[in-house]
Amino acid sequence: MNKFKGVDYFNADSLLTEDEIMVRESVREFVDAEIIPIIELNYREGKFPFELVPKMAEIGLFGSTLPQKYGCAAMNNVAYGLVTQELERGDSGIRSFVSVQSALVMYPIYAFGSEEQKDFWLPKLAKGEKIGCFGLTEPDFGSNPSGMITKAEKIDGGYLLNGAKMWITNGTIADVAVVWAKFNGVVNGFLVEKDFKGFSAPETKGKHSLRASVTSELIFDNVFVPESNILPKTSGLKSALMCLNQARYGIAWGVVGSMMACYDSALNYAKSRKQFSKPIAAYQLTQDKLVFMVTEITKAQLLNIQLGRLKDQNKVKFTQVSLAKRNNCQKALEIARVAREILGANGILDEYPVMRHSANLESVKTYEGTHEMHTLILGEDITGFAAFD
Repeated sequence: MNKFKGVDYFNADSLLTEDEIMVRESVREFVDAEIIPIIELNYREGKFPFELVPKMAEIGLFGSTLPQKYGCAAMNNVAYGLVTQELERGDSGIRSFVSVQSALVMYPIYAFGSEEQKDFWLPKLAKGEKIGCFGLTEPDFGSNPSGMITKAEKIDGGYLLNGAKMWITNGTIADVAVVWAKFNGVVNGFLVEKDFKGFSAPETKGKHSLRASVTSELIFDNVFVPESNILPKTSGLKSALMCLNQARYGIAWGVVGSMMACYDSALNYAKSRKQFSKPIAAYQLTQDKLVFMVTEITKAQLLNIQLGRLKDQNKVKFTQVSLAKRNNCQKALEIARVAREILGANGILDEYPVMRHSANLESVKTYEGTHEMHTLILGEDITGFAAFD
């Protein structure tokens, strides 16, 4: 198998610092050594490779933008983006695990938690000693999280939680769930620990996508959550959406890894596969497909770097993150499908990563805001008119 060398048609590396390139190369080597050799089997068997967790923790991949005082790497946002890019080149499910642990569990605890909560949970999550999940989406409320029916009732010493969440990455294996529920009509964040009575997290089976990732339902049946486990700095649904924005940022970068994996596989195949006396890469129709792929990868890379710089300067708008997530997910899925066309029938075999990436990207395009919802978010921003309630 050819060693992956990266895709950089516009010398985007010149826009990166030495430290950012060093982070990317370190994770790239990790993916090549630890993820690529095992991921097809795990995907086939529908198993998350849990043995990777301590290895990823050791190289600082969890909560990597958070302060070092909590055992985190304190990377900038561009470096973090490059981390997710390389992880998703391995598999979207592995990147999802890291994204949830970092952006949807550690970030809300850091941003909305008490000092006691931060001191207790963040070092353990950074070391991979504890696993977290994020509970916002419900069986009947995905794109409209404000309609959630999960509720908290105040009682002596804490709250009683009732309701359910759906499509929760890491849910079954999580030690703590960041759960969003309505209390007196206002959305609040709660830390629900796995051993709380009445809390269960059955795994969702039968997936054709993200098969190397754990997806679960969360069920709350009169779950008592002590007062010390409410996130005290939450400010309604806005806080939950701030978490989603962190996750969307990582996705925008991550899918470029899938793009590169599919393009690299298709390019190498096209150069070696001969039909009618010459490699198929020598034919105009194949070249058109390869040019499309490298063009969209390049555009996404440049978009992401600017997005990351804005984020590091605290100038980024959530609508800009929506644009990047929307565009890059759509183009990644198109690239995966075009790559499969180049590989022909061989494209459906797990000897190549293309079909796995394609199936994964069907989910990645949908979660953390569907393509349509990001279209409406952007439409309202540029016109001033909301096309939905």
